[in-house]
Amino acid sequence: MEWEISLKKFADNGIVYKVTRRMPALHVAETRFFSSRERALKQVADWSAQQSSDGGEK
Repeated sequence: MEWEISLKKFADNGIVYKVTRRMPALHVAETRFFSSRERALKQVADWSAQQSSDGGEK
């Protein structure tokens, strides 16, 4: 099973970045919010790297 990772940008009172990873088959999701684009992109990279390393253990 694989995670789906998304990054969305919101502009309300300032800019907020929302990073979500979902595993639809298990109906599980984790969401984090960031005020910095760089931190949001780092979270995406961290989750992607984690997924890549976990993928070899099946």
